[in-house]
Amino acid sequence: MTTLTLKLDKKLSDDLKRRADKNYQTVEELSEDIIRRSMRSYRDSPTKNISGKADDPLINIFSRFKVGRKKKEKK
Repeated sequence: MTTLTLKLDKKLSDDLKRRADKNYQTVEELSEDIIRRSMRSYRDSPTKNISGKADDPLINIFSRFKVGRKKKEKK
């Protein structure tokens, strides 16, 4: 088990507490669930293996790729 310390602003912390109470979870359980779901969607993402032109590989990891349907052009 790895320990992770996060600094959250008051509003975000209050929102997490409310959401955790609503789901009958602790804030720690809710945070772990959010991170787990995010990583599962990242692992299943088709864009994770796209190599960008950046020198630093961390830039590619934290960059957003445009994926999905293209927006319709307005006439």
